[in-house]
Amino acid sequence: MPDSSAAGIDRDTAETVPQAPQPAPRIAFEQTVYDFGDVGPGGKYTGRFTFTNAGDAPLRISDVKKCCGAVVTLDKKELAPGQSGTLEVQYRSGRGSGMVRKQLHISSNDETNPKVTLTIRARIVPKVAYTPRRIYLLLDGENAGCPEITLTSLDEQPFSIKSFTSTGNSITADIDPAVEATKFVLRPRVDIEKLERRSAGLVSIGLTHPELGRVTVYFSTRQRFKTTPASIILFNPEPQKPTVKKISVVSNYGREFEIESTSSEKGLVKVLSQERTDKGYRLEVEVTPPARDDTGRFSDMLHLHLDNAEKLSVKCYGRYGELKQRFGLP
Repeated sequence: MPDSSAAGIDRDTAETVPQAPQPAPRIAFEQTVYDFGDVGPGGKYTGRFTFTNAGDAPLRISDVKKCCGAVVTLDKKELAPGQSGTLEVQYRSGRGSGMVRKQLHISSNDETNPKVTLTIRARIVPKVAYTPRRIYLLLDGENAGCPEITLTSLDEQPFSIKSFTSTGNSITADIDPAVEATKFVLRPRVDIEKLERRSAGLVSIGLTHPELGRVTVYFSTRQRFKTTPASIILFNPEPQKPTVKKISVVSNYGREFEIESTSSEKGLVKVLSQERTDKGYRLEVEVTPPARDDTGRFSDMLHLHLDNAEKLSVKCYGRYGELKQRFGLP
């Protein structure tokens, strides 16, 4: 008879024999941190990460999640065993200063390391100082009270000013792109008429400095008058049923003024009364919504004509019941 106990020992021994490992890819980066060092604000810089398929099966890159301010280019998505690839990162530095640290996430079919985190870092160091960073303008001041703008090279690198633009072309300045220097003092000119049409914007100054191509100066304007509220909004009004609202009008510069007349573009808004206050006027306004049409909304514009030929406008608009239904309002 065969020895069954010996056969059993052979089976147990066979079950404990280790299986040969299956071929598998393995992603290996030479470095996972790229330091751009000191960079200028608003510049574009390029860095590279090199990686290799250190496994014995094809490596496939499935996804690259980039960070804000970076553009990533992968030279190949599939690598044979032993093959190398490059991940190029174009980083655009911000306008501020200080240390910056950002991360990229690389996903692949490497089961032991399916997601690799790469880090880029830099220290943003201003190369050109400029003042002021923000301009506050007054409509009743000489040249709107606009100050000079000074630009100074901090690394002694000469540069020229190649452009000067502003929102609405309301602020201009004389420049000579052929002139190079380490310091410029610009004397902006303000177009009051254009400035009255906007309350804020920015001045953009193009430079030829190798580490800073542009600086931005924000401006805001203190308008002559302020209306509160700036617009009248009616939610779910009853058609052709008047609604009374109150509006205050004040001078931001503390000057006396008169409201000589009022008008409504569509005749939906009417001023019932106007009362003088310490700083301006308080108006009682009646809005009569029109009959409802297919749009389910209406609008009108109330104009206040002042004694200095200036006109203030208050927008009035309303929307009927479907707005409440859409947002589940009572």
